[in-house]
Amino acid sequence: MDSRLLHELKELLGPQGVLHKAEDLLLYEYDGSVEVARPECAVFPRHTDDVVAIVRLANKYETPLVGRGAGTGLSGGALARQGGIVTVFSRMNCILEIDVENQRATVQPGVVNLDLSVAVAHSGLHFAPDPSSQKACTIGGNVSENSGGPHTLAYGVTTNHVLGMTVVLPSAEVVHLGSPAVDAPGYDLTGLFVGSEGTLALVTEITVKLTRNPEAVKTLLAVYEKVDDATETVAEITRRGITPAACEMFDSWTIRAVEEYVHAGYPIGAAAVLLIDVDGLREAVESAAEAVADICRVHHATEVRVARDAAERDLLWKGRKNAFGAVGRISPTYYAMDGVIPRTKLPETLRRLAKIGEKYRFQIGNIFHAGDGNLHPLIPFNGRDRDEFRRAIAAGTEIIRCCIDMGGSITGEHGVGMEKDHLMPFLFSEADLALMIRVHDAFNPAALLNPGKIFPSTKACGEIYTRPPQPGPTTSAPSA
Repeated sequence: MDSRLLHELKELLGPQGVLHKAEDLLLYEYDGSVEVARPECAVFPRHTDDVVAIVRLANKYETPLVGRGAGTGLSGGALARQGGIVTVFSRMNCILEIDVENQRATVQPGVVNLDLSVAVAHSGLHFAPDPSSQKACTIGGNVSENSGGPHTLAYGVTTNHVLGMTVVLPSAEVVHLGSPAVDAPGYDLTGLFVGSEGTLALVTEITVKLTRNPEAVKTLLAVYEKVDDATETVAEITRRGITPAACEMFDSWTIRAVEEYVHAGYPIGAAAVLLIDVDGLREAVESAAEAVADICRVHHATEVRVARDAAERDLLWKGRKNAFGAVGRISPTYYAMDGVIPRTKLPETLRRLAKIGEKYRFQIGNIFHAGDGNLHPLIPFNGRDRDEFRRAIAAGTEIIRCCIDMGGSITGEHGVGMEKDHLMPFLFSEADLALMIRVHDAFNPAALLNPGKIFPSTKACGEIYTRPPQPGPTTSAPSA
């Protein structure tokens, strides 16, 4: 890195606000994906003015600039693919305003997802998007990736809960997007920036909706001896016009991994389970829970358990929220996939995934948002074995191609990043991609901000490595 740039960054942020030694940057070459890319320095702004000054310096020295939240992302979106500066928002972690009456909050990007819900819990409110890593992931990262979570089946993903943002463009201009109004006039620029994976601007403030807690919640655990019966249950619930708050599915391998770690009460030996939440008005919840239980039994559930109280409900969901960590106990390195298919294609897709696992000699575990067809196959592999790594990448690519073949998408919530950019042409036409690139170039013409992300490059997934990946922190998903 240019010594003059490093000097100016230290003058701006102080010596404690800039990391540049190789040992300090080791953490920032990873996120929760299998990708690796080391920055030349990491900087820690505290307010919007700092971010503006960082962007100006990046322009002055023509240095790539990447935003980073908690580093729990799963597509390499927060990694410095072309080196340069990583702007870490962990010190911009203040809840700036809570408006209980209008069910709004304004936060800095480094606020941890769950911390916002905890801060407003006394008012009977919460922030609805609930990625599995919500104890660690930040709202800025959620906005960048348009994160989801189990309960977004009924409540919607991050973009459905963002009203406005303050952003710093690659030109260093500060722009305020959206408004506290539910339906602001003009172009939906807020919607454009949510999910843009840090390629259009750096977000410094976010205004979000807060959701009132439901009057009642019922949590059901349905147990199956056949995977197809569980998947048919999901399709039938939809056909009946019932929309659960959440509908998650585990296969037998994942059930065992989770139960041995969390002891949540999942039945080891079952082929599959569905974890279903129904919420709303008390009377409606009772009726809907009974209807869901009946559908589960019609599709051969051997047991339908209804959580007796909040403690049992929390324990069942603790198993789901800690599933990725449970897999990490078995294999410190694993590839967490993210694809979307129509719910009706679940049985066929899971059979194809099993064949892909056999082909590449991997045990693929499945835990996913069954209600909206958002799959998260997990591929455990030996991070020190180059052959296993390359087979894992090949298996992952085939899984995502399978999702496309089924009429689905290459990502539901983890983003494209540097993991799936080479797969974009399989989903979009040349005209589609050209239009997206025109939008990108309107805001980020020099590709200074988060370069090498989303759009196809000459390097396919896995080709950026010059060595086998080393074991790092256990993968945890921001949006699984």
